Amino acid sequence: MKQYTRVYAGIDLDAVAHNMQVMQDGLSGGARMIGVVKTDGYGHGAVPVARTIDPYVAGYAVATIEEARNLQLHGIRKPILILGATHPSRSRELAEYCIRPAVFTMEQAEALSAAVMELNRERGKDDGTAYIHLAVDTGMSRIGLSCDEEGARLAAAIGRLPGICVEGIFTHFARADETDKSSALRQWERYRRFIGMTEAEGLTVPVHHVANSAAILELGETHWDMVRAGISIYGMYPSDEVARTGQRLKPVMSLHSFVTYVKDIPEGSEVSYGGTFKAKRRTKVATVPIGYGDGYPRNLSGKGSVLIRGQRAPILGRVCMDQIMVDVTDIPGVCTDDPVTLIGRDGEEQITVEELARTGGGFHYEIVCDIGKRVPRVYVRDGRVVGTKDYFADLYEDFLTP
Repeated sequence: MKQYTRVYAGIDLDAVAHNMQVMQDGLSGGARMIGVVKTDGYGHGAVPVARTIDPYVAGYAVATIEEARNLQLHGIRKPILILGATHPSRSRELAEYCIRPAVFTMEQAEALSAAVMELNRERGKDDGTAYIHLAVDTGMSRIGLSCDEEGARLAAAIGRLPGICVEGIFTHFARADETDKSSALRQWERYRRFIGMTEAEGLTVPVHHVANSAAILELGETHWDMVRAGISIYGMYPSDEVARTGQRLKPVMSLHSFVTYVKDIPEGSEVSYGGTFKAKRRTKVATVPIGYGDGYPRNLSGKGSVLIRGQRAPILGRVCMDQIMVDVTDIPGVCTDDPVTLIGRDGEEQITVEELARTGGGFHYEIVCDIGKRVPRVYVRDGRVVGTKDYFADLYEDFLTP
């Protein structure tokens, strides 16, 4: 393993596999899973996660063409669905690389159909097909066909375009992570009614998927043909309202650093920008080389804590771009190079991503997604390091070459 001396994120691939098994064991009616690995696998690394979950999934979901191509260039061969909007100008790439787009306008569909026909002419054949998934808006008000007869007619018209195969049709729950499931169930009923409308228009679709992580865990009746596993892959629950019953998910990411400096400051000394912390006693301060430039939330200033030698060390004053200062007065023996845990477990103490979100007033999805490129990832499987990823050698030769 490459030795990192400033900061690194540990990614437990055994926990990823555990979480997939937990979800698979709870699937209803033979449903299959789509693994959502957008935003570089929610900050965990899309490719290592995709390879780990491959035995459990029928395909993958991302947010952009670039994310889909990254998977393909790393040998991922199962179908890849783009969940968000793709501009019609990218239709040629969708057709050429067999990437499944979410489609919800005739403009998108016609551009994709034209791209397929063009490719067929170039290749001297007439059987090329673009597989699409129709997005339906049942209450999220984000993207999707209108959930009414007009939308059903549009869906059927899209399905009749040359070179287009409507492989799937999906919607997205807005409030499935709440204790009260009535909103999600209303969306579910709207979706089912819409499917009836499309079938009445002559469109029969083989794959239906509605359930997100919260619905996988709590709404088995919505599993249908496929489900989309997202945040639950990474060992986090969609919200505090989602029940932790049965076999629990395991956190995948941990975040680690090291003490770079220890000093004593007298009573009355100020710490960090703005002097928002003033020592009320003689205080032993440890400096840790991580900050909001690495994605560690600045809203933890004066609120959060880290773990050193199995004990909590409160953050003193404001989180800087590259460093934080913590109070180690009551932790004996702290010295330079001592390991620091910012997310994860040290002895009997544990700091979770959810705790950071509650403490700082943030959102747990956002915290892991925002851990930046300055933070190398260290991948562990079967108790040993199986790979690392850092971005220190990223090159920009195309425009730096004279």
